[in-house]
Amino acid sequence: MKLDILAIGAHPDDVELGCGATLAKEVANGKKVGIIDLTRGELGTRGTAETRDLESKEATKILGVSVRDNMEFADGFFVNDKYHQLELVKMIRKYRPEIIICNAIDDRHIDHGKASKLVSDACFLSGLIKIDTKDSNSDAWQEPWRPKQVYHYIQWKNLEPDLVVDVSGFMELKMKAVLAYKTQFYDENSKEPETPISSKNFTDSIEYRARDLGRLVGVAYAEGFTVERYVVVDSLFNIK
Repeated sequence: MKLDILAIGAHPDDVELGCGATLAKEVANGKKVGIIDLTRGELGTRGTAETRDLESKEATKILGVSVRDNMEFADGFFVNDKYHQLELVKMIRKYRPEIIICNAIDDRHIDHGKASKLVSDACFLSGLIKIDTKDSNSDAWQEPWRPKQVYHYIQWKNLEPDLVVDVSGFMELKMKAVLAYKTQFYDENSKEPETPISSKNFTDSIEYRARDLGRLVGVAYAEGFTVERYVVVDSLFNIK
């Protein structure tokens, strides 16, 4: 299956939080979208890897993406080395996305920055003709593939975006997908330990950040991204 967009997150729920509305919008526009989670989030304070698996399946249905895989790398301990790079290269070559969206380049959680660099490096390596890989399912040799763009969503830290996407009309779907991770976010009846993302303030911040970015560009809601290279437009008049 060839994808238009492949979104990658260190943990299940990273993608929903970082670019869920953008993905929902692109799905509505007829684009083929997939998600890869690098880990099962097994070190998360609340819930378990098994509950996170179930929550991830529900969020996937809500967003309407075509495919979702989990690399089952070690939460907290995966590294940017040859093994992890080549495993990701196989997935990039399998799905041949035009665009990859991945973790924030710098963030509070150590996995986010690591995942950001790992994905960026894998995207470059995936285009090198002298790196040989086989598809894990068919055992067929894969052709080189490099995405046209790599974008990074914004997570805990308020990084300055290089571009924003108007996601007006898609915030409700995003919030449904985020809140599918019931063990992770605010629940006044939960007896589990509090975490930085389990407060009502954090849940509220998802919407007010998108609303504030929208305010700055004259729309109802927006999601922000940083880029690795300049984004080219055909005309100055194609910009909102």
